[in-house]
Amino acid sequence: MSDARWPGRDVISIREFSRRDIETVLREAQRIRPNPDLLRGRVMASLFFEPSTRTQLSFASACERLGAGVIGFSDVQSTSQAKGETLADTIRMAERYADVIVIRHRWEGSARLAADVAGVPVINAGDGANQHPTQTLLDLFTIRQYLGRIDGLRIGLVGDLRFGRTVHSLATALTRFEDVSLRLISPPNLRMPESVLRELEGRVDYQEQEALELEGLDVVYVTRIQKERFPDIEEYEKVKGAYVITPPIVREQLREDAVILHPLPRVDEIHPDVDGLPQAKYFEQAGNGVPVRMALLKLVLLGEDGR
Repeated sequence: MSDARWPGRDVISIREFSRRDIETVLREAQRIRPNPDLLRGRVMASLFFEPSTRTQLSFASACERLGAGVIGFSDVQSTSQAKGETLADTIRMAERYADVIVIRHRWEGSARLAADVAGVPVINAGDGANQHPTQTLLDLFTIRQYLGRIDGLRIGLVGDLRFGRTVHSLATALTRFEDVSLRLISPPNLRMPESVLRELEGRVDYQEQEALELEGLDVVYVTRIQKERFPDIEEYEKVKGAYVITPPIVREQLREDAVILHPLPRVDEIHPDVDGLPQAKYFEQAGNGVPVRMALLKLVLLGEDGR
């Protein structure tokens, strides 16, 4: 798929992106500008079966800036699925109304099902604890924006590595780059899944640890402990608040030119007083969702040479 033409392409998993694909998106995001004529007359269906703030709003903002219309919903109870309609039938209807479908769903594999059913491009905005490829692309865009490169970086992933779809996608994407090392920091019961670790083998040096040790890292990518993913609330209670990034930790362990990222929302894993430190770039990271998603919409609808 990495050699496929962009127009009509589905964006389901970062595994289907080569380094060249990733760099194409990052380049487009760097140079794209608001242009209400670029996608005028096109329509995006925004199908959010799970709560979202940043992803849904940034896709809508991206559409508005390119002149496309937006239809959709953000509450499954307001759809015919509440009456028993299947996901496949919902997708079959949505493709009649839109030129591209953006979907978030609690089921792993839901975006793949949507892509198999739809005749228009489908973009995965998060499927359960599985993948979140557009978040990964904006994460990489932000890393390169502030550090100038991705090759050769020392990156720490902190928190919920078991259920965190953002870290699954990011870890996979980093296998496309050279001399990257990962420090995987989590409670024992929230370790990175074995399936992701197998992808890292021989491609990215990594070490797993429980202690919150950040010295020497260029990037610290923090995730919240996701209460909604735990089948047993008692297990959640044991690990909530396991890691809290505070100003003393940042000042003692990180260089000033290091970068702290977070896919948001945060709960208590980054103290608000960290927000004013030079390493804190998570709100800028969220803002980068707009140019990156503008670039993706342009690519899947018009291609690299589309104007």
